[in-house]
Amino acid sequence: MPELKQGLVQVYTGDGKGKTTAALGLALRAAGHGLKVVIVQFMKMPRYGEHRALQYLLPQITVKAFGRPGFIHRSGVQPEDLDQAHNALSFAREIMLKGEVDILILDEINNALYFGLLKEEEVLNFLKERPPQVEVVLTGRNAPSSIIAVADLVTEMRSIKHPYEKGIAARQGIEF
Repeated sequence: MPELKQGLVQVYTGDGKGKTTAALGLALRAAGHGLKVVIVQFMKMPRYGEHRALQYLLPQITVKAFGRPGFIHRSGVQPEDLDQAHNALSFAREIMLKGEVDILILDEINNALYFGLLKEEEVLNFLKERPPQVEVVLTGRNAPSSIIAVADLVTEMRSIKHPYEKGIAARQGIEF
């Protein structure tokens, strides 16, 4: 099995569409080269189109979602939300330290930080534990400056125009 000689830390953030999509594109490219990818989704249930599609790419790409049904609001964080976020980070740490992954995508972890489900220090410590050959990708709006500072690559998706502004709701197969 191929192995990365040098892994980096990537961040996809911003208010524009495409953060998870960019990470999935990276996963697809990596799988095409025989690399093992694990996607850990924070604050999501396994109801998104990528869950169904990625089943065809097992075992090269594995996805595991941690979240409860519905949306989380900063003023309405439940104990289950905290538990799910910590379970997701623990799962990611275990996979990473076992050497079972080349690319580890932490989807929506920046939002988990923004909502207070995880502490910045926890994620920074996680990144310090990263073996040098593992690539870690953090997605989600509101990436904290501390995460941006330790990243090797940061891409900000900026919204210029979005169909929501015209009242067009999220569409199955496009936004989820």
